[in-house]
Amino acid sequence: MSIPTTELQDAEATAGVGVLETRLTGLSRDEFARDVWARTALLTRRASDFSDLFSADAVDELISRRGLRTPFLRVAKDGSTLPESSFTSAAGVGATVGDQLDDTALWRMFADGATLVLQALQRTWVPVADFGARLSTELGHPVQANAYVTPPQSRGFDDHYDVHDVFVLQIEGAKRWLVHEPVHPDPLRDQPWTEHRRAVAEAAKGEPCIDTVLEPGDVLYLPRGWLHAAQAQGEVSIHLTLGVHSWTRYALAEQLAQSALALLRDDPQMRGTLPLGVHGPDGAIDIVRERLVAAINKADSAPLFHRARRGHGRPAALGPLAQLKAVDGLGPRSRVRLRGELEARLEGRRLATRVGWLDFAETDLQSVTRMLDGEVRTAGDLGVGLVERLLRAGVLVPAEP
Repeated sequence: MSIPTTELQDAEATAGVGVLETRLTGLSRDEFARDVWARTALLTRRASDFSDLFSADAVDELISRRGLRTPFLRVAKDGSTLPESSFTSAAGVGATVGDQLDDTALWRMFADGATLVLQALQRTWVPVADFGARLSTELGHPVQANAYVTPPQSRGFDDHYDVHDVFVLQIEGAKRWLVHEPVHPDPLRDQPWTEHRRAVAEAAKGEPCIDTVLEPGDVLYLPRGWLHAAQAQGEVSIHLTLGVHSWTRYALAEQLAQSALALLRDDPQMRGTLPLGVHGPDGAIDIVRERLVAAINKADSAPLFHRARRGHGRPAALGPLAQLKAVDGLGPRSRVRLRGELEARLEGRRLATRVGWLDFAETDLQSVTRMLDGEVRTAGDLGVGLVERLLRAGVLVPAEP
């Protein structure tokens, strides 16, 4: 029996033009998908003013006042990553943490030409987190964010490729980028550039397909596998890299194979022992291949895919005190909405989300389905008891009045 499925749609992303067009490329989503996505590099001049997302002040705030720990920052110089122990120290009285960032050590390294890489800004800087979440919804692929802070005339990393697509947003200063076409197109996540170090170094000696200086407001898109290196010009350069961890057909194949193997566990013949004296697979491989092909044809890998999607991101922020206030003050007129970035999916009578799953009675399914449209609802509209349950589970959150 087929399972009816309802998926959450982000109302803001589907209602109109998104950040891909208005702030990154100037292309519609369809144009970008047809002409650029995963195919070729794209340089967009004066795409947007990114001062609302990140700045030099944000760098200083994160490094000196937020108590960040590794791996939220790494340091690179002349193509090498420096050991974490060289820029971390104890936090002092009342905070027995030995690996917090040492701002004095980082200042000295930066002054000596090292690049500071603030990693996973989608967890530490709200404007970047919100922007990355919107882009991820538009693209349908997970997005992470790093900031690269490079002293004048310095270069943090040698020519290399990434195993994810990137949007490079120049925030402050200027940086020269040299881009070459791939030596290993569309690398998987376990196929880093170091496996092709010699080919990368040789390709980097050739004529680049892009040799340009990014200035504030410029955006460069690079598909995974494209070689690149960058050097700051006459002043400090700050750029954001939005890394898009794209789903691949290989990932789908892995999930399909896992689903097929799960089916084969219930096949008595496949659980059977090979004969005595066997020296290789020849005598059994034909039946194994036959049963495996049949299992693949029968397998449903969709549950694994959606589980993986949920595992590659986090839900939108939830304030425990605001949540408790919403529960304590709950009434028919209380306004609530679905928590953002939950990857909520109703499969039969089960709601699967990034914060766990819930089963519902048949009588609740209509209200749950209406909740998934992302609109603001009242508790009386959905059912006060149902809303309380979903607030306590962290699925619903109080809506702004």
